[in-house]
Amino acid sequence: MSNYMLTCCSTADMPKAYFEKRGIPYVCFRYFMDGKEYFDDLGQSMSFKDFYDRIAAGAMPVTSQVNADQFVSFFEPFLLEGMDILHVTLSTGLSGVYNSACIAQAELMNKYPRRKIVIIDSLGASSGYGLLMDMAADLRDAGASMEEVCTWLEENKLNIHHWFFSTDLSHYKRGGRISASAAMVGTILDICPLMNMSFDGKLISREKIRGKKRVIKEIVQKMREHAAKGLNYDGKCFISNSACFEDARRVADLVEGSFPNLSAPVMINSVGTVIGSHTGPGTVALFFVGDKRTD
Repeated sequence: MSNYMLTCCSTADMPKAYFEKRGIPYVCFRYFMDGKEYFDDLGQSMSFKDFYDRIAAGAMPVTSQVNADQFVSFFEPFLLEGMDILHVTLSTGLSGVYNSACIAQAELMNKYPRRKIVIIDSLGASSGYGLLMDMAADLRDAGASMEEVCTWLEENKLNIHHWFFSTDLSHYKRGGRISASAAMVGTILDICPLMNMSFDGKLISREKIRGKKRVIKEIVQKMREHAAKGLNYDGKCFISNSACFEDARRVADLVEGSFPNLSAPVMINSVGTVIGSHTGPGTVALFFVGDKRTD
């Protein structure tokens, strides 16, 4: 058994049972909806169906990152057990949670000088962040030291590709992310924006593709172009979706038909409530290991 805890934030968007099985404690972001506060607790406080139904009905959730005091409360029990901590955060390109974790780190390392806390920026989000945690847990379970896992994370985190598309622009319009006219034109023309995550962990719009069938083919084409070993890719592939499982399943079927050497069937997860507060329903995201993200 390792003498350190590998931990993350709830925004890695993996199932609660997965984190429990892999021994990865997570700290929860929060969100506010219709005047009430909820934890981003992987669908426990509010089911994902209820969450996205309420957004479709017009609710506009507002998110809140984990603050330094919450990190202190989350980290301290592990330190009291004599464990060091390796915590990986949501991308700094999307959130300031890395800074909150670092404030807690400084406070606790002063209080527990014999213990070590390392904070790493995943430069990822949702189940792409989850895929990075999965690979780090594999290394930990194989006996790698905390230092070895830290080095691997820094050297390999940009090899996790995040490609995603949205078939519903209404939430982007309501949230002010696109103009009403752009949303109207996009809806009329059946535009599905294809986006990815850049080398600095920000979400970038890459292409505007007409039609769901075309964007599904194109997102898998991006995997063909970038996956490690090309069509001989033998790693894992995760997909997350926000209330559009059938679209996610179509992507998964195409991936499984294109990459026969996958180490496991494609895992389909839900986009969590914090990430989903920004995407709304209708988003499918594809995650795999590939060449290094450079732009």
